[in-house]
Amino acid sequence: MKIMLVDDNLLTRSMIKDLLGEMDHQVVGEAESGDEAIKLYPELKPELILLDMIMPGKTGLETLKELKALDPAAKIVMVTAVQQEELERQLLESGAAAILHKPFMYKELEEVLKTF
Repeated sequence: MKIMLVDDNLLTRSMIKDLLGEMDHQVVGEAESGDEAIKLYPELKPELILLDMIMPGKTGLETLKELKALDPAAKIVMVTAVQQEELERQLLESGAAAILHKPFMYKELEEVLKTF
């Protein structure tokens, strides 16, 4: 699967990229901000986006809404350390396909990806 990573933390992106490589997925692009993700999405056309919730500037929720406005069919998995029912409800109502909680293990990521 062709995946775009959106996270402001280079180390986190690198770790996830390594895990995805082990699972035979291809990282077609990386963004460190919501604005960068929105700019890259139309040219990269990833099959899936792994989107961090907390980033400087635009939040993951704002980015999610903008990406879904650009492409209602976009598949976006939110990656967050925040575990709040209200936030999860907002993310799912805004079009998130799934929520992956940090820190996550290889198996958890693999299970989420199997649903696509």
